[in-house]
Amino acid sequence: MIYLDHAATTPVDSAVLDEMLPYFREAYGNPSSLHSAGQEAKFALDNARDRVAALLHARPSEIIFTSGGTEADNLALRGVAGQAPPDRRRLIVSSVEHEAILETAAALEAQGWVVARLPVDDQGIVHPESLRDAMRRGTALVSVMAANNEVGAMQPIAELAQIAHAGGALFHTDAVQAVGAMDVSPSAWGVDLLSLSGHKIYGPKGIGALWVRGGLRVAPQVTGGGQERERRSGTENVPAIVGLGKACELAGERIAAGEPERLRQLRDILIRGVLETVPAAILTGHPTERLPNHASFCFPGVEGEPILLNLDFAGIAASSGSACSTGAIEPSHVLLAMGFAREIANGALRLTLGRANTEDDVAAVLAVLPGIVNRLRSLG
Repeated sequence: MIYLDHAATTPVDSAVLDEMLPYFREAYGNPSSLHSAGQEAKFALDNARDRVAALLHARPSEIIFTSGGTEADNLALRGVAGQAPPDRRRLIVSSVEHEAILETAAALEAQGWVVARLPVDDQGIVHPESLRDAMRRGTALVSVMAANNEVGAMQPIAELAQIAHAGGALFHTDAVQAVGAMDVSPSAWGVDLLSLSGHKIYGPKGIGALWVRGGLRVAPQVTGGGQERERRSGTENVPAIVGLGKACELAGERIAAGEPERLRQLRDILIRGVLETVPAAILTGHPTERLPNHASFCFPGVEGEPILLNLDFAGIAASSGSACSTGAIEPSHVLLAMGFAREIANGALRLTLGRANTEDDVAAVLAVLPGIVNRLRSLG
């Protein structure tokens, strides 16, 4: 199989798995225990926290381990909301956020919060002027994702954060797709909170983290034993946390070695090839300000699902958009927010490259995709 769905999930790196395995059987202590087995697990926990922080150019004390990107997003929004005074109950999000943000914003709205949803242009970009226009007294938090999971568009996070701060609001970014794909520094961006996920960076599923700027308090959403400095209770998932730490270490090494540029070159070959060989193909997202491994298209006159099935028959794994929306009848909310008609948005295809992909994989896609689209169009 040629796997081109790395925005949905990535395989666990063998080095990550090797580091995780001992913590299932040999070093299985509870990090809260005072005996040597517990302290061995506590040391592993601290070491992983150091590695995650190093990838973000941050301090270990700023890392809160969660069950994944969705929980990290929830903790960011609900955690800030839980600390907000009564006169600051306004939230701003972009219209193309992941459902973990949009659904949480809707839940806060049902509890009496005022939620403003920022528009995007036809390339999926939030313009700073739209945020500036949306800022009001009483805004507690602005949340805009660093890079879109469906169309790969990267947002001007530093400028948006600056506008939020000028209006007295905190700024959160869902960086699940950006972390590991590029060098990410929340301090350099000037944000207050940042979410990441393990399974997007060749780590295990079920683990993620929320970076919280030092000195900023968030109301815990999971209470109990007071783990994670009383910010997220529950016995820590030590094997997964160890895996996340190793995945972050490997991501930093590969970024330094030039992996983003290698993927960018493959991505551009793929985009150019699709636009040249598939009539009326539309590139979605910004042509250059996009994730280095991300190519996404719409094909008028054909729906995405049969394209995916035909690619799968040809041994190529791809996606029609967010993996969290698989099976949904409705077209992508991202593409609709970008102004695409519903019938065109239904013809979406996302191809996301990874470490194992080569030029041969790109050539294989370009060899079969035009024929698939043409055949489906001819069938009406």
